[in-house]
Amino acid sequence: MRCFSKSFRCMAALLISLSAVGQTTDWQAEWIGLPHAARDTSIWTAFYKTYSIENVPKTAYAKIATDSKYWLWINGKLVVFEGQLKRGPNPRDTYYDEVNLAPYLAKGKNTIAVLTWYWGRDGFNHKNSGQSALLFEATLGSELLKSDTTWKAVEHPAFGHTGPPRPNYRLPEFNIHFDARHDLPHWLLGDVGGRAWQSVVSYGVPPVAPWNKLEKRPIPMWYDSGLVAYENDAELYRTSSGDTVVAKLPKNISITPYLKIDAPSGLKIDIRTDNYKGGSEYNVRTEYVTREGVQEFETFGYMNGHEVRYAIPQGVKILELKYRETRYDTERVGVFVVDDPFYHVLWEKSYNTLNINLRDAIQDPDRERAQWWGDAVILLGEILYACDGNGQLAIQKAIRNLVDWQKPDGALYSPVPAGNWDRELPAQMLASIGKYGFWNYFRYTADTAMMHHVYPAVKRYLQLWEFGEDGLLIHRPGDWDWLDWGDDIDTPLIENAWYYMALEAAIQLADLTDNQVDIADYQTASASIKSNFNRLFWNGTAYKSPSNHGTIDDRGNGLAVVAGLADSSKYEAIKQVLKSEFHASPYMEKYILESFFIMGDAEGGLARMKKRYANMVESPLTTLWEGWGIGSAGYGGGSYNHGWSGGPLTLMHQYVAGIAPDRPGFETFSIRPQLGMLNEIHCITPTVKGNITVDVKRAEDRLSMVADIPPGTTARVGIPKLKAGVSKITVNDEEVRISHLQEDDAYYYFEVKAGKWVFITSK
Repeated sequence: MRCFSKSFRCMAALLISLSAVGQTTDWQAEWIGLPHAARDTSIWTAFYKTYSIENVPKTAYAKIATDSKYWLWINGKLVVFEGQLKRGPNPRDTYYDEVNLAPYLAKGKNTIAVLTWYWGRDGFNHKNSGQSALLFEATLGSELLKSDTTWKAVEHPAFGHTGPPRPNYRLPEFNIHFDARHDLPHWLLGDVGGRAWQSVVSYGVPPVAPWNKLEKRPIPMWYDSGLVAYENDAELYRTSSGDTVVAKLPKNISITPYLKIDAPSGLKIDIRTDNYKGGSEYNVRTEYVTREGVQEFETFGYMNGHEVRYAIPQGVKILELKYRETRYDTERVGVFVVDDPFYHVLWEKSYNTLNINLRDAIQDPDRERAQWWGDAVILLGEILYACDGNGQLAIQKAIRNLVDWQKPDGALYSPVPAGNWDRELPAQMLASIGKYGFWNYFRYTADTAMMHHVYPAVKRYLQLWEFGEDGLLIHRPGDWDWLDWGDDIDTPLIENAWYYMALEAAIQLADLTDNQVDIADYQTASASIKSNFNRLFWNGTAYKSPSNHGTIDDRGNGLAVVAGLADSSKYEAIKQVLKSEFHASPYMEKYILESFFIMGDAEGGLARMKKRYANMVESPLTTLWEGWGIGSAGYGGGSYNHGWSGGPLTLMHQYVAGIAPDRPGFETFSIRPQLGMLNEIHCITPTVKGNITVDVKRAEDRLSMVADIPPGTTARVGIPKLKAGVSKITVNDEEVRISHLQEDDAYYYFEVKAGKWVFITSK
């Protein structure tokens, strides 16, 4: 661990600066707002200010914060559609956005209009501050525009509450009710009709309660598609028959619906998606009440689904129906295509599910919109293999959230951020801080600064656990004793395996962060688990704890392999278990599938993957499910959009294409494809060093493999051996002597530098 190269140290130093969280402490703006009762919820406030500038600067960065969301216009043009992250970076503080206003400014008079939406309640992903307010500070060349008591505001009269059903208690968001008869159509330009602008109240200059310190938004502003026509636009009614209009989306995406209609006054239009009751509980919808004549409306509360359902009263003329896609601003870089289309479709659905699961956090997007860290661990791997660099920012935020919300007693819990949840799920926390969580992020990014930040929290959490006289963990149920959905859960197997992997990561973290004094204790605990796990749980044909009087658990046996607790002498027996026992939910299935590849049985892993995911792949739905079925046939409410089911995406890159780092940040890495029954692979994997591309084609007596290696890296390429044997290997058209190569039972090995390499083997 201590022999890092100079280039790695330089890269680590760069990432220290990149991953540092920026804070602004020298604010001059004031928090402003209109007084309201503490019990008031779902308050929409319009803020307005005019400001004259002599010259338009090249850049004009504004720092903006509120609780809970805002929309910004400059001179009547939309600048930000849904700004502000849910609270907060820790249980006390608040995020702020930084936005460049320069492209929207004009010489002379400028109008600044901000609409804020204050929810006024906690959720599984938001901690309510208790106060609706706005903070706005913009540097305009040598001038400073700041929120103060010269601003004006008015509570927008068109917004209100819907009747039941309302979103379930996990969501801080409300349904949106908008009555166009009370709209302020020209407020963006300062005209509030018959109403009067009100003077705002100052709540003080930051840092001030209840928002406290302000931390710069660590992830990008949302991608915004603008308004887009529906897939079946040409087929939609132009005059409503009174039946629900079903507008088709290209796939399951996050959107805000729009309409332009000609209608009489006082009609109610209901807008929701097919996913309105995703996960069996109500999420969000919108009610729109018409005014007389031609009118247009876009709801500001985002929804997701495959279609939008407009319940429009009979006789209303439909002029336009559109939608705006907003999502986390990352683009797909990863590619995985093989000769069996099943796996390509599964990859695409995994990615689309990942895409929906990124927003304010790495989150369950339907009934909760909450950052469960057991899910985040699996999504972390998917992000690293599929997304551009912005995806890594989502991981960084998630990691910081987890450790910065740690309880005073050392317990970690998720989802966080949260206002009405603080329950620890011990197994998920062990997964988070361990081999597949924090340390996996480091392996792929070499973000040393983040590891320094997390190590104290990891150490404190591990110290909460105790060992029994048998040398294994004493069961720690936490606040929710949950290891997986489904039956036949062998708790001691799973719990000890997760802790063992957390210790493995802690040893490396302690060394990396110059806490070597802690390593001996971790090593002692690790050795105790490994020896006693095998002594007490291995019965000769499978792992099974003495307390398990039921069926052998596929989860515990798979975890024993991925944790390194099972040695190769046990592999054949474990494979038989995993080919006959099917108890895991998709959450734990990822690790079971991975164990096949670790045991060198790609064919068995791909076969189980196909068996388990057949219904999801064959379904017309474009996202993966929380369980093996939907609704009552699934788990936890039966959501059809759940990120933890996308684990196969990671496995396809890491094992099928065989691309994985050997040293942190891909300074050195391996390419060792495990083809199983496949004959062709095309894979692109993004890394902090650049993209790695691998193409493999296999016939009975010939295999070709092309690898593009990014600059500044070294790859150890394993060329799969042919069943028929290999008598000739060429590398970039030059024949090499096989007798001079390193090899094992499965591969011939080459160490190569950056560039394009073509390997051909033949019988």
